[in-house]
Amino acid sequence: MKIYTSTKKIPGLENLPLTERMRIIEQASNKMPVPEKTLLNILKLLVLIPVFVLVLRVVESWWSLAWAALILLLYPLLVKPLQYSMAVKHLPPQPKQNADADTQKGTPSNKKDDE
Repeated sequence: MKIYTSTKKIPGLENLPLTERMRIIEQASNKMPVPEKTLLNILKLLVLIPVFVLVLRVVESWWSLAWAALILLLYPLLVKPLQYSMAVKHLPPQPKQNADADTQKGTPSNKKDDE
């Protein structure tokens, strides 16, 4: 499984605006089967559980609160690439780029010459 750190690096989504990329990733995430969603949620919990443990240890040391805050700040950097990588398998098929480019230029590829 290839890890994608940004939606711009996902094949087929490079040239789309951010809002469109996020919408497509959300749709692909919704199409993930239950075992994959469960795995992703367990991985998210594995990142969040240390935060709660560190908050409980604040009584012993205030530095625990700083470590908990650091983990919370790093949470998106750890979880989003996993989510992107797991959702890539469920992206809708992209139309062929060449056919779209021909129709946008006004030169349809199936046009017959007048005789």
